[in-house]
Amino acid sequence: MFSFSQNKEILLNKNWQFSQKGKNKWNKANVPGCVHTDLFTNKMIPDPFYGNNEAQLQWIENEEWEYKSSFRLTEKDVKSEHIELVFEGLDTYAKIYLNQELILIANNMFRSYSIDVKQYLKSGNNTLHVVFESAVKKGKEEAAKLTYTLPGDEKVFSRKAQYHYGWDWGPRFVTCGIYKNIKLRLINEAEIKNLHYNINKLNDSIGVFTIKFDIHSYVDGIYDVVLKDATTNELITPVEKLNSQFKKGITPFNITATISKPKLWWCNGLGNPNLYNYTVSLVKKSGVIDQKSIAVGLRNIELVQQKDSVGKSFYFKLNGIPVFMKGANYIPSHSFVSELRPNNYRTDVYLAKEANMNMLRVWGGGVYADDEFYSACDKNGILVWQDFMFACAMYPGDSSFIKNVKEEATEQVLRLRNHPSIALWCGNNEIDEGWKNWGWQNQYKYSKNDSAKIWNDYLNLFHSVLPDVVQNYSAKTNYITTSPLIGWGHKESLSEGDSHYWGVWWGNEPFNTYEKKVGRFMSEYGFQSMPPINTFKSVCDSSDLNLFSPCIKSHQKHPIGYQTIEKYMLQDFKIPKTLEHYSYVSQLLQAKGMQTAIEAHRRAKPYCMGTLFWQLNDCWPVTSWSALDFYKQPKAFYYDLKRLYDNVLVSVTKSGLYYECHVLNEQLNEVKGIIELSVKDFNGNILYQKKSDAVILPNSSLVYLRLTEDELKTFDKSACYISCRLIGDSTTTKKTLFYFVPPKDLKLPKPVLDIAYSDEFRSIKIKSKTLVKNLYIKDISYTENNYFDLEANEEVEFTVLPFGKTHQNLTFISLYDILSH
Repeated sequence: MFSFSQNKEILLNKNWQFSQKGKNKWNKANVPGCVHTDLFTNKMIPDPFYGNNEAQLQWIENEEWEYKSSFRLTEKDVKSEHIELVFEGLDTYAKIYLNQELILIANNMFRSYSIDVKQYLKSGNNTLHVVFESAVKKGKEEAAKLTYTLPGDEKVFSRKAQYHYGWDWGPRFVTCGIYKNIKLRLINEAEIKNLHYNINKLNDSIGVFTIKFDIHSYVDGIYDVVLKDATTNELITPVEKLNSQFKKGITPFNITATISKPKLWWCNGLGNPNLYNYTVSLVKKSGVIDQKSIAVGLRNIELVQQKDSVGKSFYFKLNGIPVFMKGANYIPSHSFVSELRPNNYRTDVYLAKEANMNMLRVWGGGVYADDEFYSACDKNGILVWQDFMFACAMYPGDSSFIKNVKEEATEQVLRLRNHPSIALWCGNNEIDEGWKNWGWQNQYKYSKNDSAKIWNDYLNLFHSVLPDVVQNYSAKTNYITTSPLIGWGHKESLSEGDSHYWGVWWGNEPFNTYEKKVGRFMSEYGFQSMPPINTFKSVCDSSDLNLFSPCIKSHQKHPIGYQTIEKYMLQDFKIPKTLEHYSYVSQLLQAKGMQTAIEAHRRAKPYCMGTLFWQLNDCWPVTSWSALDFYKQPKAFYYDLKRLYDNVLVSVTKSGLYYECHVLNEQLNEVKGIIELSVKDFNGNILYQKKSDAVILPNSSLVYLRLTEDELKTFDKSACYISCRLIGDSTTTKKTLFYFVPPKDLKLPKPVLDIAYSDEFRSIKIKSKTLVKNLYIKDISYTENNYFDLEANEEVEFTVLPFGKTHQNLTFISLYDILSH
């Protein structure tokens, strides 16, 4: 007999090979990985992102691919009481063979699979063989079974990342492969499973919560179940719960804890994201058998949707306080999600926090993010609007599809329910709007019966199945069926619920329309720009670095994207002649549009209570709506976000005959100061100035100074601007600049920069005798400031992270360089 109890995990990610099915030519494979990256690593295909390579790699999606590996187990291993083989992520249609025995048929990228494999294993060498079918062919086979065509084509039949089939910002790479870890779990006596917590009572004076879990026993035994505060090592488990007798099977445990004067979990900008960390251990005299950790965030979050005098509200209350949400839509940060590592997710969340965001929306056409993303959101105070993975299409409603989705949704809700960052589950992205407004019924010529069947399938999935899963496993979490409920072409979209406003860009409306079309919660809107020139250099030959090259065109997925950018650019800017300058100006254009939108949304508080722009990030090097490009290089818009999302916002807008300087305070504490409005020329001379009396701004208050056209009549508006500042007694001065004419009409002086380096060229000071508009420091990967306006005689200092070893030879672009050519 063997005497042992320690549970054990064996990672099975090594020694994998792959082959195109039927060819029996085996090459090294990486797990996690996918067929595209494996082919590229083995130099069997060119870089999928380079040039026009995407087009020539479409054959991959139609083939079947095989993966195989072997691993060794000891006699002691195979005598474990319980052995599970766990695939954390299979993409997507896979048959799994263990020692030549078919043990699993998988069909969902968004699920993990655990199989009891004890009966199939042997001491010594064991083999794994995985055969992936083509998701494209499988989808088309399912589509052919219907008498009608569903919008979305073959992709809607597969529970797979929808963006893999191509989007207007992403390439078509329909992948397959083992994209997450594989492990063998050896359990000898018992284990802890289903660890979670419920908040029972919470206020400023007391927090009561129950930590719940199950003990899965594979043999009868006596154990201590120990719950401890991981920070203080304090024992939470009541004495009577120790030395417990367990029978083979599942035993549920509930342990209630009470905290006096609890430290609440707050989102970024309102307080600390406080977490209480605990460990649950299953212990025998021989030692710890199993141990799990849990972080408890004590907070209440409520989505408030109430009818009012103008429509229906849509806002979040955190710990009883209405919070204006400031953030972005988040897509997968790589076309091949197997390439993403924990640090990639942490970086995305860090950059969101640095931009003063407090919410990210995980969009429904991508993937549910890895645990590391949600943990990073917990730790950084970033609330998460979580879509289920459905977007911009209609989906089948047969029993096998619904069963598959229900299992997927259950797993994901169970996985994410412990995260205090989860604020909302949303059924889908834009499907209700698409059905009612995008003309699908006419396009696909549905009969009355077909139309009714498709719509009833929609109602069942998003109004019944998914909300039931949320209610059953995370009852206190908010759920909505779709985003948005009303399309942007209808006036009600601005008075009820959340709004995806695409009148700017898709509707070709001017930027100032953002000031007129403000909804209750702006959950999508955006404008494209090119990435920095270095990104194009990474995927295009030097001969292709021009506006008309096939490479530049292929890295733009919107059919008229470049035409739309130029149409808007003509209104405000001079059209540059070089690709580098065009990239730079396109970013200034995007930043101008997004500034107009965000400032309008925030000035409209409390009518409007959220702004989530499209989109934070990219999945490959591309011209898109992102604020951060594929390599995490910030665009001009990203640098302005820190000001636009600051709790104290200063903004200027033209309203009728007035120029108004607004100051909004969203801190929980009041802000004191003086508001100063100055009209300056480009040499720094003050042409006109007015100041307020000392003001006190409590939370959410909005005040302004006005400037009339009559007060400006003697000034050349093309050679002056407004500087509006809040000069606080205990806060950093907040300011914004406002220009009277479009950038193309400004009479800018030639910049003469005074630059001083320090700290071995890691820090720079920049000063100019005249205004420098949109100063862009080239050749740096990240700094806290870039693309900024430098006022005359103003000195700025900041640290930069260079691409090279030093930045003694840093070069610059400003708007003057564009206007003077």
